[in-house]
Amino acid sequence: MPEGTQRIALGVSYNGQRYNGWQSQPSGHTVQDHLEAALGRFATQAVATLCAGRTDAGVHGLMQVVHFDTPLHRTPFSWVRGTNTFLPPDIAVQWAQPVPDAFHARACATARRYAYVLLQSPVRPSVESGRVGWVFHPLDGDAMRAAAQHLLGEHDFTSFRASACQAKTPIKTLHRIDITRRGEDAHCYWRFEFEGNAFLHHMVRNIMGCLIAVGQGHKPAGWMADVLAARSRDAAAPTFAPDGLYFLGPVYDPVWGLPARTAAYDWLP
Repeated sequence: MPEGTQRIALGVSYNGQRYNGWQSQPSGHTVQDHLEAALGRFATQAVATLCAGRTDAGVHGLMQVVHFDTPLHRTPFSWVRGTNTFLPPDIAVQWAQPVPDAFHARACATARRYAYVLLQSPVRPSVESGRVGWVFHPLDGDAMRAAAQHLLGEHDFTSFRASACQAKTPIKTLHRIDITRRGEDAHCYWRFEFEGNAFLHHMVRNIMGCLIAVGQGHKPAGWMADVLAARSRDAAAPTFAPDGLYFLGPVYDPVWGLPARTAAYDWLP
């Protein structure tokens, strides 16, 4: 890194409904494109960011972490306030922090966390449209939890991998899947939390499709083990909607001193 340049980490939250995912595209209509444009206007020079994990079109982020190098020296609060001035209302920098040159938003992450928020209701969502998934048939929580147990640990997740996935290997480790419900049987919210060392393209949405098939009684809980063992995308259920998927953020060693969560977490059911 050139002398006088410092590395800055940012925590960014966004509603992904209007965007073509995280990663920069020629259209310029991605979260990364808008963030880098805002940083460039504040810094009065081009700024290139590297993120902890990409998200697809329609997927939301509660704490996407990015880093960039800059010769501009400003206080952390100035980076937050100044960048947010130039961002659209559905994207916001939550925090900023100088980090050592050795920090890398993607390479230093020891795990990543996602949540899927699902509305179970006879009537489709209205005010939550685009921010929750939806099912109208009741779900069996115990059956879904039993099915999820088959996915824990290190496995070949080819059955849950999109055809466009660019990951070098389908072998990933899922540390945790928590499934909770809030509300009455007829109208309630389900929250599915996933934590793993890394995720394949569409992996969480493909798992969700299978969990819901089990929860609605279309498949037994043990079917999940068969899908995993098949190592074929054809064995699994269709990819579920992106609407209720949230990137909760990466997990870092405490030595970096970065926040573990942001205020954006608190609105999720």
